[in-house]
Amino acid sequence: MVEPLIIAVAPNGARKTKADHPELPITPEDVARTAVLCREAGASLIHLHVRDSGEGHTLDADAYRTAISAIRAELGDSIIIQATSEAVGIYTPDQQMAMVQEVQPESVSLAIREICPDQAHEKQAAAFLGWLMRERIHPHYILYSDEDVERFGDLRSRGVIPGDRPFVLYVLGRYTKGQVSEPGDLLPFLSAAKDQSVHWSVCAFGKREGACALTTAALGGHVRVGFENNMYLADGSLAPDNAALVKQVTSGASLVGRQVADADMARTLLGIES
Repeated sequence: MVEPLIIAVAPNGARKTKADHPELPITPEDVARTAVLCREAGASLIHLHVRDSGEGHTLDADAYRTAISAIRAELGDSIIIQATSEAVGIYTPDQQMAMVQEVQPESVSLAIREICPDQAHEKQAAAFLGWLMRERIHPHYILYSDEDVERFGDLRSRGVIPGDRPFVLYVLGRYTKGQVSEPGDLLPFLSAAKDQSVHWSVCAFGKREGACALTTAALGGHVRVGFENNMYLADGSLAPDNAALVKQVTSGASLVGRQVADADMARTLLGIES
């Protein structure tokens, strides 16, 4: 049986502002409004970044609580809210983990190379990831290269990363010239993953984001789209908003035999306890 397709939206990221696009959401109210439009377009998960008073990236727990409350006020439980722990060259692993422990979001994205950058951090990472499992906070592991995928498998085999079928995100084109992704960028990740038992998803940079998403959907993966990585539609025109990027995937999903998941379906598939 083919799994329903989880479409996540990453509407803002850590660095872009309204100077990049007037519909890029910054404030909690902006983000909540965007979440409504993207949920209506087919997204079942929002990958959430929050900003400080100067619109810079922050892992401030109060900022997260405010944004999460704004989204919940509009949508209740009809979308999964995933906080990012992204360091952006500012935060240490200790600070990233402290935010998660204070906010206790439904889901959190974790870059393995940030949370567990080397062997010296493995014991601390294992304790933190075990705590996530006990607290039923669902991790989404971000992997930037085939080397990351291989290391992820090694960490799982040694018990640092728990869980029978974790959720991973393959970031396509992070290190390509001009940071532009192509569907073929997925192949090294799949080759490195081999027989790893995971729920896998993909995000991509540039106007080929939609092509990468539908290739992923056709191969059984899940997708993340949005202004964090791309602001352009497949025809090269500027997308009017994040929802338009979600709609591109939703519109093509039936062509590859995938039903688009709502939040409840996504939670059931991923084992998220609401």
